[in-house]
Amino acid sequence: MSKKLPFKWLALGAASAMLLGACVVQDEEDGAGSEVVVEDGMDPAAGDIAVELSVDKASVSQIESVTVTVKLTNTTKRSIHLPAWYAPGEDLEEDLFLVMRGGQPVEFTGPHYKRPAMSDEDYVVLGPGKSVTRTATLSGFYDLTQSATYTIRYAADMLTSVTKQAVSLDSNEVSLWIEGRANAPSPQFISAPGPQNFGSVGFSKCSADQQTTVTQALGAASTMADGAVLYLGGTPAANPRYTTWFGAFSTNGWNTAKSQFVAIKDAVDSKPLNFDCGCKKKYYAYVYPNQPYNVYLCSVFWSAPLSGTDSKGGTIIHELSHFDAVAGTDDWVYGQSGAKSLAISDPAKALNNADSHEYFAENTPALQ
Repeated sequence: MSKKLPFKWLALGAASAMLLGACVVQDEEDGAGSEVVVEDGMDPAAGDIAVELSVDKASVSQIESVTVTVKLTNTTKRSIHLPAWYAPGEDLEEDLFLVMRGGQPVEFTGPHYKRPAMSDEDYVVLGPGKSVTRTATLSGFYDLTQSATYTIRYAADMLTSVTKQAVSLDSNEVSLWIEGRANAPSPQFISAPGPQNFGSVGFSKCSADQQTTVTQALGAASTMADGAVLYLGGTPAANPRYTTWFGAFSTNGWNTAKSQFVAIKDAVDSKPLNFDCGCKKKYYAYVYPNQPYNVYLCSVFWSAPLSGTDSKGGTIIHELSHFDAVAGTDDWVYGQSGAKSLAISDPAKALNNADSHEYFAENTPALQ
């Protein structure tokens, strides 16, 4: 598990890549409840955003939520836009913090999402010199099972979409004594024997139609996984399909991809998969990597094609690859453009990137 947010390729639609429409953000510098309307926003560059972290107490009991206050300030004379999940609240959507106990980083136990291309509403826009302050909840998202003094620092990296710069967001460090608490329990699913050629399949909050759709998506995912395993079972070579998604050819890289897809195929075909259909967020899906094999399907999943690019079947491949018990992938970049660029710049990360595995399996357009 990474202990720090990896570089994220911030996928934008063509219309919003260079200019965002009027956006509204709350800014405590302008008085309570005031609104700051900014007509445009650009990618941040290194040093453009100052991050300040604070806590309002020295210790937290077991019955209290562990929270920190994050203040993000635009230090420039131009407006900049920031993906909303970098200004976290109660629902932490990324591994934004470096949380240490006894000098060692603790595990991020939160979700890994598959997101679609971003729209204007996915951003917080900061005007020149403006700030936004949020209270972020850490309990339930990091391993805080032991009573100890923890050090906490905001430590996130992103790869911007337009300038393609690696930008680090770092804060000061704060200390907090935390009374240990259990990690959130795994949800309960109603399991039943799966369709032919599958293991058991459990559902939660899924209608009959949704259950049918998931079954069809599993069939598509199985076909994709079969094709990937068959391809990688052939003679290792610098073929376009491999190099497009995983970068410069090496025997070790090929064998890594092969073992990963064997594990993904095994998960699709034989593991006890559970699907929750209750997520209303505008994402495809998410999982908790340390909770196999529970997959949470979100609103975009239902409108995706069954197969092809960013499909239902491919989404299942993507999410299963995240599980520590399968391939342990991360979300280094999103989208085909980002995945292709990552393959060129860092083949090792491409072999650890969930979207790279999805696009390799979907193979659309088809590559040899």
